[in-house]
Amino acid sequence: MKLSKLHALLMAGVILCGTPLAKAQDPSLRFGGQIPAEVGTVYERGLAWLATAQSPDGTWKGGNSGSGVDGICLMSFLASGEDPNYGQYAQVIRRAIRAMIKSQDATTGYLPNSMYHHGFAMLALAEAYGAVDENLLWEGEKPIRTICQTLDLAIRCAATSQSKNRWGAWRYSPDASDADTSVTGAVLMGLFACRNAGLEVSDETINGAMDYMRRSTGQDGSVAYSGGFGGMGGSMNLSAIAALVGAISHAKESEQYQASLKRIKENLEHRETTYPEYFRYYMAQALFQGDYEAWQKWNAVKVREVHELQREDGAIGSSAYSTGMSLLGLALNYRFLPIYER
Repeated sequence: MKLSKLHALLMAGVILCGTPLAKAQDPSLRFGGQIPAEVGTVYERGLAWLATAQSPDGTWKGGNSGSGVDGICLMSFLASGEDPNYGQYAQVIRRAIRAMIKSQDATTGYLPNSMYHHGFAMLALAEAYGAVDENLLWEGEKPIRTICQTLDLAIRCAATSQSKNRWGAWRYSPDASDADTSVTGAVLMGLFACRNAGLEVSDETINGAMDYMRRSTGQDGSVAYSGGFGGMGGSMNLSAIAALVGAISHAKESEQYQASLKRIKENLEHRETTYPEYFRYYMAQALFQGDYEAWQKWNAVKVREVHELQREDGAIGSSAYSTGMSLLGLALNYRFLPIYER
């Protein structure tokens, strides 16, 4: 029931701003083959924990709290096909969206608490856009703004922030003059999702940020964290991010994309000890977009890994952030969010 209802909404392309959704992927490609039993078990328990961990105001508290973490948790519910309007977690989904909209600076469009958060919040709201019935969203409260209006403001904020940045990219503050590939990747994915949902995102904004990513990628596929030059042995995380944005931006013929994809494919057994959930999240998407067979190998290992990491109460790690990111690292088994389309 939950898959069919949400799929019908997405296929109908009903969005308040009147712009149709991008053409949906063929269901046989979107849903793929049989979903491993462990994925369903991990996902159900993880969502149940996230639902109980949500604060009454719709946010998720913790060391990484902010609109981006709220967005990551929101996407976790949408990614497995939960009906956002009438499903068992509809209230959780609506509370999260309201909280994100309320957190936005109405003047600048900034979704706090950093441009990391801004990027993930944009991504999540763009994925919810068109699936959520906004007639139900505010539940008696006075609406502040629509999801469409929120995203338009957020897109403008990203463009304004980029125009202040000497590298043509982003870092933590919207007023930062320096940039890094991790934050830039997060903002780019948010902008790609907005464009995929039918909102206007300028080529200038996308191309400027992609130029930064290309300049940051070395011939060996390693990616510099900041500075915009070469690779200089950056982490595998950064190569995965670069490969993902390269695939989504249709730059698969570029030398930089081929190099970053080659690097991650040759390191399928690599483990990140710092922010492992973040690594699983980006590596899964980059492999799925770049080499389906490599993703299948990676996925089989990571499904077992996350299953073993999950606590008795359903949490994965110690926070909403780690739980949400870990679930999204497995969500390509469902292949439901538009941003996951190949």
